[in-house]
Amino acid sequence: MVEKEEPIEGAIKVKLLFFGPLAEKLNQRTIELSLLYGTTINQIIERFDLKSMVSDGLVVALDGEIGVDFDTEVHDSSEIAFLPPVSGG
Repeated sequence: MVEKEEPIEGAIKVKLLFFGPLAEKLNQRTIELSLLYGTTINQIIERFDLKSMVSDGLVVALDGEIGVDFDTEVHDSSEIAFLPPVSGG
């Protein structure tokens, strides 16, 4: 008999999107993740060890809104895109 895991109270599901060097670093473009209610973008950045990319100009989009504050809480079904800095000339 297979036991079903009970859902964690206060858990939400989000979708993370990674582009450019971030996708290469993580070897993934998309990750679906369960998080506790109240999780912030900054906590996700820490979880995936992206702090160095923040100082290099990492931009985050939450549900299509680019440049949100990293202290913003994510919500159930949120889509968080991590956009590396763009350089060129």
